[in-house]
Amino acid sequence: MRKLFLAGIIGLCLFSCSQKENVPVDTASSEKTVDTESAKNSLSGDQIIESLDCSGCHAVNERMIGPSYQEIADKYSEKDIDLLASKIIEGGSGVWGSVPMAPHPQVSKEEAKKMVEYILMLKKK
Repeated sequence: MRKLFLAGIIGLCLFSCSQKENVPVDTASSEKTVDTESAKNSLSGDQIIESLDCSGCHAVNERMIGPSYQEIADKYSEKDIDLLASKIIEGGSGVWGSVPMAPHPQVSKEEAKKMVEYILMLKKK
């Protein structure tokens, strides 16, 4: 019974840890695609986080399925930005418990770094 429950939690996490789909209205227009890319590049770290499914597993001050952003900020520093950005893109497990974080390959390295910089900004002083 316990294994079934754990499998259900992991399945829920994996299901909820995928990007919300944003389909452009007119995919035939390359000009609109460029505008979308440039708008995406101008988003801040917290805006990128809001555009994804991160809130299904994480909150700013409360541990959910995954650690809170505050816990992450308290554990890591500026020197870990590349490591954490890679974990967002590639996924990971074992650091915060047995439930794995699903990969987010649709997130660029630059976007992932902005996300990490926002999270690290929450570090308690």
